[in-house]
Amino acid sequence: MSTCTKWITRVVISCKNWSSRTDYICTSWADEGSSACSRWADEGSNQCTSWDECHWYTPWNCIAGFFCRAWYWVAKWICKAWCWIAKWVCKAFAWFVTAICVVFSWFVSMACIAWDVVRCAILSVLRFIRQGRGRDEPSRPPIDHVFVLMLENRSFDHMFGFSGLRGVGIDGEPTSVIGAVPARDTNVDPVTGAVVPVSTPADFALKNIDTDPDHEFAGTLVALAGEGAAYGPTPGGYPAITNSGFVANYRDGGSATPERIMHCYTPDQLPVLHRLAEEFAICDRWFSSMPGPTWPNRFFLLASSSGGLDDSPTPLEVVDATTVDGYRFANGSLFGLLDEYCIPWKIFEGDEFPVSFAMNGMNLNALQGRFTDFDEFRSEVNGDGFASRFVFIEPKYGAHDFDVTGPGDFTCGNSMHPLDDVTRGERLVKSVYESIRSSPLWERSMLLVLFDEHGGFYDHVAPPPAVPPGDTITQSYVKNGFLFDQLGVRVPALVISPYVRRGTIDHTDYDHTSMPATVERLFGMTSLTERDKAANDVLHLLSLGTPRQDTPHQLPEPAVNPDPLSCDDESEDALIVRRSELRTAQRDRVFRERRTDTMPMTPSQIGFAHIALIRVLQTAEYPERQKWIEQYAAMTNAVDAALLMTEATLKLRHGIDFKRFERLDNPDGPLQRRLRPR
Repeated sequence: MSTCTKWITRVVISCKNWSSRTDYICTSWADEGSSACSRWADEGSNQCTSWDECHWYTPWNCIAGFFCRAWYWVAKWICKAWCWIAKWVCKAFAWFVTAICVVFSWFVSMACIAWDVVRCAILSVLRFIRQGRGRDEPSRPPIDHVFVLMLENRSFDHMFGFSGLRGVGIDGEPTSVIGAVPARDTNVDPVTGAVVPVSTPADFALKNIDTDPDHEFAGTLVALAGEGAAYGPTPGGYPAITNSGFVANYRDGGSATPERIMHCYTPDQLPVLHRLAEEFAICDRWFSSMPGPTWPNRFFLLASSSGGLDDSPTPLEVVDATTVDGYRFANGSLFGLLDEYCIPWKIFEGDEFPVSFAMNGMNLNALQGRFTDFDEFRSEVNGDGFASRFVFIEPKYGAHDFDVTGPGDFTCGNSMHPLDDVTRGERLVKSVYESIRSSPLWERSMLLVLFDEHGGFYDHVAPPPAVPPGDTITQSYVKNGFLFDQLGVRVPALVISPYVRRGTIDHTDYDHTSMPATVERLFGMTSLTERDKAANDVLHLLSLGTPRQDTPHQLPEPAVNPDPLSCDDESEDALIVRRSELRTAQRDRVFRERRTDTMPMTPSQIGFAHIALIRVLQTAEYPERQKWIEQYAAMTNAVDAALLMTEATLKLRHGIDFKRFERLDNPDGPLQRRLRPR
């Protein structure tokens, strides 16, 4: 979808929002006016001579009273009729203006589409000519489809430190993965003084066992540089990295067993990921793009910048800085770049709240059919005519449910979040791989499996410096003054394609912008920022001249978690009951015997509630639209966030907008006042 078409879509949405607001104002004004007419007539009629004063010897009192009441009765209905006519004239004007706007936009949209067809045809011809010459650009692997699955919050040592993987390097020589060594890789518990080495096994899920490890900017600073470390926003200002504070950070975050942060999985705990690493390529020096949390790191993957965001957002910052349009980046995003080069793309979403939706303009892309439920993934990639050349897959981040620990721990998804069951993430990876492997796209495809950041877990490799993106930042996004000249903790990365040599272990330095750099160079596009311009790509891993025929069609079944998590019912009825409980807790300021003011919102809750806001505003009409924004801005605790998420889920999944019901059921509203008996 071109910039022109997006502009037209935005105009149409603005017109419809204006019409909805005007229509509501017209109706409210007319209803208020009609009610005022009735009140005025009733008060005037009461001042007329009453029937009690009418006697045979005072006939003029009777006649005067009758005509007085008749006059007020006629005046009332003339007044009400005028209000009714004025209302429909006002509403007709709003509809007429909207119709003109939509029709005009339709014609302009046709012109935009025609221009896109011509422009894309010219670009295709130019690409064909360049390929024919063969000397204007380097040869590229025969890859037409790039699939990217980004999971959550796991470090490399935590996932593969004890894998024992051995294979060949990109130079063809034998090598082994850069893993963990218990005798070398340790932290000290600041409370007990105990030396804590890396060890196995790791927990399948931390829910009901321990707290979610801190991986915000400040927590990551402690993990990498030790307790007492401070950051100064000057070039090279990040303190010396020793990877010595992971246990201290987890202890500071409230963990009673901080040694868990040093636990690593065994290969038999992660059979799906380990089989893929054995069969294809594992990158053991892939780092998160900044030492911090999920949101800025995911933005780096999709925009080669975070726009200045160097920590998780807060509600007020989101409302002030991004309003309801999402985060903006000076040079746009990878999706916008793909549109400029006429390269089709799609996002498969695991639930209603994909993180990519927080980016500016994605609501318009959703209206154009760019977002599809992951349930459709297998059928689409195995169907005829699958055209998307870049596909981003978002996991289900969780049920966004609540339990006795408070709302919003985001378990019961498949993102591999530390609180969630890691085996669910393994099943997602298996599903994605096997769907592509069984499709006609396989021999011209590449799949990247990545993790957004370390989630607080230990890794022993010190991350190197980074090239700052160099784009214009949004000052309201900035919390720590970070200059983005330092990479974050090492994370797992797998490169999967029939053109990848079996058992490849790549020691090249990468960060998340290596993904857009790969796509840009593969499809002949320009760079977004200085970061992806300087980033290494993974195209050299596609080194085979012909596709392999020995790649597995199926992967092993995920391990069995001996203590599986229980998940709340997410049916329509269950969500309505949940909403009622949360509304009661919000009113009484007590949730399951806990005061709501002792239940602060987590950064994840704030972020996902922001996505929920943007998502519901796609279809919300005035005045419900404004009510959603006000509800988001007023959030102060975890119950508030859980209530917004629950109501948003009901609207998006089941079409139930309680904001509209509350307006229609409001006894003080104009519609209800009009219906009251007189």
